[in-house]
Amino acid sequence: MGQKVHPYGFRLGPLYTWISRWFADDSRYAGLLIQDVLLREELMKRLKTAGLAQAEIERSINKIRVILHVSRPGMVIGRGGTGLEDIKKFVEKTLVTIAKEKRLGKVVFDPTKMKVEVVVEPIKEPNLSAQIVASNIADQLIKRMPHKRICVQTLDRVMTAGANGVKIKLAGRIAGAEISRRETYKSGSIPLSTIREQVEYAEVPALTKSGYIGVKVWIYKKASN
Repeated sequence: MGQKVHPYGFRLGPLYTWISRWFADDSRYAGLLIQDVLLREELMKRLKTAGLAQAEIERSINKIRVILHVSRPGMVIGRGGTGLEDIKKFVEKTLVTIAKEKRLGKVVFDPTKMKVEVVVEPIKEPNLSAQIVASNIADQLIKRMPHKRICVQTLDRVMTAGANGVKIKLAGRIAGAEISRRETYKSGSIPLSTIREQVEYAEVPALTKSGYIGVKVWIYKKASN
């Protein structure tokens, strides 16, 4: 079997659920989808220091619920919940801006009619989140740290945190080389062909002085019963 199927989409339904949960007709579907994608991009930039791993979006008739999975919930909530209110206003402002700048057809956002709710879900073990691990590797590559040491230390941390397997793949002008190449680091097992196994996957680009280096991370979190 080829390794071309996205590990999350491959297990969507039996193991994982959709990160955008709503229903729309043909005239609004594309617009809402673009809105979700752009909102996630803005939230990833805004909450990068808080360790945002995933943003789930639920829509109803007059309500939008955003569930943020973060490794540092205190940075998002803030003192007395002030940070949560700031994020709520940021989401409202972003949705209004997207609706105005992007021509999304019938999709509009009116803060007076649509209520925005922000929920923060803490991540118990950040070293078992593929998105956070990939982001950390990319940040260290940008700081020009030795790539082999980064990957070996990351493998040790993830396996110590309780993973059954982890794989890291780098692609690009690694260490500023003239010719791009791929390097793979692996520890434990990664059963990519089995739907019932919980395998997390993330890919993050690292913009170095020599160019982009792609970072892909697979984490096998638990064995089947």
